[in-house]
Amino acid sequence: MKFSTTSLPGLTVIDLDRFEDERGYFARSFCTDEFAEQGLINSFVQSNVSFNHKAGTLRGMHDQVDEHREAKLVRCTSGAIFDVAVDVRADSSTFGQYFSIELSSASNNMLYIPKGFAHGFQALADKTEVLYQMSDAYVPNAAAGFRYDDPAVNIPWPLPVSVISQADLNLPLLNDAYSH
Repeated sequence: MKFSTTSLPGLTVIDLDRFEDERGYFARSFCTDEFAEQGLINSFVQSNVSFNHKAGTLRGMHDQVDEHREAKLVRCTSGAIFDVAVDVRADSSTFGQYFSIELSSASNNMLYIPKGFAHGFQALADKTEVLYQMSDAYVPNAAAGFRYDDPAVNIPWPLPVSVISQADLNLPLLNDAYSH
């Protein structure tokens, strides 16, 4: 695995090393020791799969608060997504700033999102599947987030939104959800 830092502290892009032969390829997508060497959380307690029927489907921006904050390791296993992480750490000099990347099954890349970031993505293709590992279990009462279209953050979603949940539409704006 190749680990690359981003402009937001702790947020890391991971490219998988593919070992190819006539059968296809093999790639390691997680190693406790390699993650620890990079200073990343190296224990995940929950794995989630998100299947998205239609291109343009948007999920986000999600987080958990207080002691339930989660680090995430996000990988697109089928199709492609526009993946976004926003710094929501109140004491951070990069509060409200986002990082975006296209993750796809063809590119074999992942995004490690540390605790203190809200996360969301938009499916760029029909029948897109996303696998993400979580450092902490989901706690419904700790769920938080902000609106995907908050003008203060101004995320340039690449497609018109085709499907979004009512819960995501009802999320507050960033500055109403998180004190800075």
